[in-house]
Amino acid sequence: MARQIPLPLAAGDGEQRIVVGNANEPVLRACQDAANWPFRTALLSGPRRSGRSLIARWFMESGQGHAIDDAEDADEAEIFHAWNRAQTGNVPLLIIGRPVPDVWSVRLPDLRSRLSPALNLAIGEPDDAMLAALIEAHARQRGLVLGEGATTYLVPRCTRSFAGVEELVARIDRISLERKSSATLAIWREALSRPRGPVQDGPK
Repeated sequence: MARQIPLPLAAGDGEQRIVVGNANEPVLRACQDAANWPFRTALLSGPRRSGRSLIARWFMESGQGHAIDDAEDADEAEIFHAWNRAQTGNVPLLIIGRPVPDVWSVRLPDLRSRLSPALNLAIGEPDDAMLAALIEAHARQRGLVLGEGATTYLVPRCTRSFAGVEELVARIDRISLERKSSATLAIWREALSRPRGPVQDGPK
């Protein structure tokens, strides 16, 4: 059964939670054992909108260690220095980005050699239980009340991805507001039939 880890946020922000399920529970367990990572370093990748940035925040705010998000766009020399600090300071380093070396091509030879033995962590695709929990979490964050039986109806019919369920809940919310109506079966059906649209920027 999927569960949730709350994240403390600044006042005025919507509530955001890490939904814990089949796709990310092994990653979170590994993060809780960061002291035993090879060279105190792990690389985290995952699908779009899978909560990589939220995991980075949780990792730092829970005192597990330091994190670098969007590493493929960061200065490689800075990542190299962060790796050195992880060794000298005995503070685990979580690097979030595209898989290494398949997609993220590390150009700095010294950094590439040091990342080679790092623990590779990957978020998978959500199963039915996690999809249901994600739908409920996105609805809660939006203040959207889904009618009874929503997840039972939506899960078998939705796009089976983190981004897909987030986009679906956004469409349900939008249609509900347009119609000034509760989010019930007719709105679920229309949301499923509408073309997919982009999700607003936020934690990945």
